[in-house]
Amino acid sequence: MEKTTLLEKEFARKSFLPPFRPTIEDEEIKEVINTLKTDWITTGPKTKKFEDLFKKYVDSKNAIALSSCTAALHLSLIAAGVDEGDEVITSPFTFTSTANVVIHQRAKPVFVDIKKDTYNIDPEKIEEAITDKTKAIIAVHYAGQPCEMDEILKIAKKNDLLVIEDAAHATGSKYKGKKIGSIGDFTCFSFYAIKNITTAEGGMITTNNDELAEKIRILSLHGISKDAWKRYSQAGSWYYEVLFPGYKYNMTDIQASLGIHQLNKIENFIESKEKIAEIYTKAFADMPEITEPYIKDNINHSWHLYPILINPDFLKINRNKFIEKLKEENIGTSVHFIPVHMHPYYREKFGFKPGDYPNAENIFNRIISLPLYPKMTDKDAEDVIKAVGRIIDQNKK
Repeated sequence: MEKTTLLEKEFARKSFLPPFRPTIEDEEIKEVINTLKTDWITTGPKTKKFEDLFKKYVDSKNAIALSSCTAALHLSLIAAGVDEGDEVITSPFTFTSTANVVIHQRAKPVFVDIKKDTYNIDPEKIEEAITDKTKAIIAVHYAGQPCEMDEILKIAKKNDLLVIEDAAHATGSKYKGKKIGSIGDFTCFSFYAIKNITTAEGGMITTNNDELAEKIRILSLHGISKDAWKRYSQAGSWYYEVLFPGYKYNMTDIQASLGIHQLNKIENFIESKEKIAEIYTKAFADMPEITEPYIKDNINHSWHLYPILINPDFLKINRNKFIEKLKEENIGTSVHFIPVHMHPYYREKFGFKPGDYPNAENIFNRIISLPLYPKMTDKDAEDVIKAVGRIIDQNKK
């Protein structure tokens, strides 16, 4: 037994491989330093430049840079007119902020189970969840794979609902040739440290509705009248008016300094991650003990995550134990996500119970996000594959 343990240690990766890692290079660092030497470190001209670049990239009429994707989701709900007593349909298989913002508006999140293959909301189940209180649908593009937007938009139009896309994972993704950010009524992006591009913290809303874009822009900075950020510049004025009771959701020029250069690199980032994903998929195709991601036709995946499923019929260990063994191999992982309805607040507030959303629960119990980021090497990917293979070999039924 001791010899086996030594053998495992001999073949284990020597240094820890994190599941995610931001790619910050000289261009971003120089831009941040340049910003720190100017008069503008909070919302200013570089934030405006980042917005202009982003709206061109996704082919949207408007882009508003914000402090987070959560802020973007919240302001989208306000712009959509969601208020007390309303209902918003979304997926339970998402980070809790997607539902939390609905609560902030004193509305009710209504969950619809996900598809077994893509882990995205199932359009066939949306319509039966619609009531006369439903105001909007939040479509979550899980892992970077777009939802079935044609079906969702058709349902929304039929029932006079607005569509908000939670694209926290999907900067750079395409649906039938269209960039995510140009399809729904509002699209909300995340630039958190480990996302497809990063501004450390940060987010963006895109929309083709000029009137609602202007309202969102005003709401994002205390509800102050147009071009509030210019009031300390030569072009500005000390006088301002509060048009709405707004929020402090603005992005800073320091953050935008990162975003300007990150956006220039996004296609290279996606290409690098796609290469690693292809290495994984080819290796895992012959392992019945796990299931690799399924990719639909007519989409371009941005590969924020590479999730695998553990198949319990073939293994003596569960997902949690599999993660522990990967950690022993110096392979970092994560789980995306604990379904929202399983968290204590939502169970107690709405009476959710096990079995309410069986697909989301089943996938959660089996899912692992493997390391994936632009600067991963082929050798890193091979280390992951070998570790997964060893764990399977040692724990087959």
